[in-house]
Amino acid sequence: MTANLLDYDLDGLAAFCERLGEKRFRATQLFRWIHQKGAAQFEDMSDLAKSLREKLKTTAHVQALPVLSQHISVDGTIKWLFDVGGGNAIETVFIPEDDRGTLCVSSQAGCAVACRFCSTGHQGFSRNLTAGEIVSQLWFAEHFLRKHLKKDERVISNVVMMGMGEPLQNYSALVPALRVMLDDHAYGLSRRRVTVSTSGVVPMMDRLGQDCPVALAVSLHAPNDALRDDLVPLNRKYPIAELLDACKRYLEVAPRDFITFEYCMLDGVNDTPAHAAELVKLVRPVKGERAWCKFNLIPFNPFPASGLVRSQQSAVLAFSKILSDAGIVTTIRKTRGDDIDAACGQLAGDVQDRTNIQTRISKRRTIIITPENELAPQGREDIVND
Repeated sequence: MTANLLDYDLDGLAAFCERLGEKRFRATQLFRWIHQKGAAQFEDMSDLAKSLREKLKTTAHVQALPVLSQHISVDGTIKWLFDVGGGNAIETVFIPEDDRGTLCVSSQAGCAVACRFCSTGHQGFSRNLTAGEIVSQLWFAEHFLRKHLKKDERVISNVVMMGMGEPLQNYSALVPALRVMLDDHAYGLSRRRVTVSTSGVVPMMDRLGQDCPVALAVSLHAPNDALRDDLVPLNRKYPIAELLDACKRYLEVAPRDFITFEYCMLDGVNDTPAHAAELVKLVRPVKGERAWCKFNLIPFNPFPASGLVRSQQSAVLAFSKILSDAGIVTTIRKTRGDDIDAACGQLAGDVQDRTNIQTRISKRRTIIITPENELAPQGREDIVND
């Protein structure tokens, strides 16, 4: 079996090339061809020695995950469904803004954390992704978008590990994937622009701070342990006090001087003024201490199994004002891609039955990916406008 070169960070690729009798600079050339130029065919890598190209043809390949479907929202958000085998699929979302292009990447097929408000958690956990499967999402999206948007320069400026799965429960694959994203010979992303989101796996937060510190977002969603135990079951293992201590330790090495707390607004559950006041008491800096966190209030995206309802806009605004008046920087997340089930908390992967992909949501342009489609060899594109 040949090696998929998307599985390697630069050190891993250098070791692979060494086994072929090649020097490290050849690995750097190869790394650039794969990640900066999106090359998948070795014959296209014109500055590689012909002898190396011949070796690679029999020992390696560059293969992204198969694309099962692609949905394009009216707001420009794009969601891809990728096949990861064994009846499992994952979802990846591109979110365009005027000043950035953000890719939301999955780290697992399903999720074991089972937060009440998250569609992914309700499907259960299937397996961890490999480092190559994590990187493949970025590799495919970046080079598809350059063609799609007719751009020569980099399109994706930010990556958020906020797709399917708990990244820190797949740590051994996460860190090599992050290193590829950060490497100047690959995507050259700033540590400030790569964010790992966690529901609070405290020991791995400490390890990430030592091994590969990037921006950190923490799914908080409640101001006390009793409520968070119900919404985020992981809290029973790592309660809020331990989580906040880990956040402050992370700040000592983080590329940003704050931690972002994500807070999904649930009607009548965690969105009252009393909840906001409790949060202020929880995170307000002590005298002489600088502000160390920000809050991102997230509108809940309902799905039938949750039994939960999105907070009223008036409640969200009142909640935000209490935090802001206490000197805590607070934003309200703009919902993007909800017409294609690409908004926060909606990624589910459709893992149970992917044999008959259907267009379910109106007001969208949907591309159904087939083996003949342009994203696979010799393609055609089925466009559904509903």
